[in-house]
Amino acid sequence: MVDHITIRKALGTWVVRAGGAVLAESKNALELTEGGHAPVIYFPRDDIAMAFLDTSEETSHCPHKGDANYFSIQTKSKTLANAAWSYEAPIEGMTRIKDHIAFHTGGSEVAVERI
Repeated sequence: MVDHITIRKALGTWVVRAGGAVLAESKNALELTEGGHAPVIYFPRDDIAMAFLDTSEETSHCPHKGDANYFSIQTKSKTLANAAWSYEAPIEGMTRIKDHIAFHTGGSEVAVERI
């Protein structure tokens, strides 16, 4: 396990909203905290309406978590490119986030919140 990354069960029920739709709702989300960064909520795939997500060609590499694959979100009015990501084969110590997806929340178009 990487010393500066903590993964724990996110308490409560969490939702993802985009384009006026609820894309995910979960009582089984995980909270990943990495160094001084804001916590990131990872949702189990089984709790996500995957019909709203399209696989993207975008990838990235994190030396602490592995290779990330991205998804674009299809809303009624537009596509939110590369708005979510997943580690399909995370490195040793990060396997809890396998089969989970996280969402970019830096803008106003995607909201991840505890209800």
